[in-house]
Amino acid sequence: MVRVRHAPTYYPCFFFADMHGRRRMDDTAGRMEDTAGTYLELFIIAIVAVSSFSGTTLAFAPSASSRIATALNAKVGIYYSTQTGNCEIVAEYIAQAAGLEFADIGDVSDDMILGLDSIIVGAPTWNTDEEEERSGTEWDTWLYSSLPKLDLSGKKVAVFGVGDQQSYNDYYCDAAGELYDQFKKCGCTMCGFTSIEGYEHSASKAERDGKFVGLMCDEDNQYDLSEGRAKDWVDQLKGEGFF
Repeated sequence: MVRVRHAPTYYPCFFFADMHGRRRMDDTAGRMEDTAGTYLELFIIAIVAVSSFSGTTLAFAPSASSRIATALNAKVGIYYSTQTGNCEIVAEYIAQAAGLEFADIGDVSDDMILGLDSIIVGAPTWNTDEEEERSGTEWDTWLYSSLPKLDLSGKKVAVFGVGDQQSYNDYYCDAAGELYDQFKKCGCTMCGFTSIEGYEHSASKAERDGKFVGLMCDEDNQYDLSEGRAKDWVDQLKGEGFF
């Protein structure tokens, strides 16, 4: 079973009832208890019953399929793998900004990848100064055993990476560069280049012609910038016709 994480969705709450049917409401003025919970439950049940016969939809009922349908219609997937959890955090920021789902690449089937029009991929850098298998994650296997077997020609791909600019100043987000190289080799259209301004690294294999190959985040030293960077990047991808 594929484990898919969702960007948080919040629904309105009308009342809370305990097992005795009593509603409790706390506010700054004090605490109020009454027995209206049971009557409210009966009233709502009656409305639901009437609407089921009339074919109408409750105005306050959340549409469980609305956000999921948007993601499926867009045919865009967000895939990551992680060592410490930092890459997952950034993947979630991107998912929230785009209104999409995200999953670990180790939990995704080839058919799921082939069914997409656009793919967002992200990795941390663990094995520094290596020519390949730099992430220390499932990507190290997937890039060289699964990816070459897939026909992804013409699919749009955007890359993100996470790294530590202070501790690994000369190897910042190197694994993102590896993702870029391997997907480009498969004939993908690479999107989402970003400026290197605002970063404090000395070198990175994720740079091409003075730009990053995608979104780069530092959850160790610039964690307060990651969410904003993710939102700006998603807006940029929209402008590039990625979604």
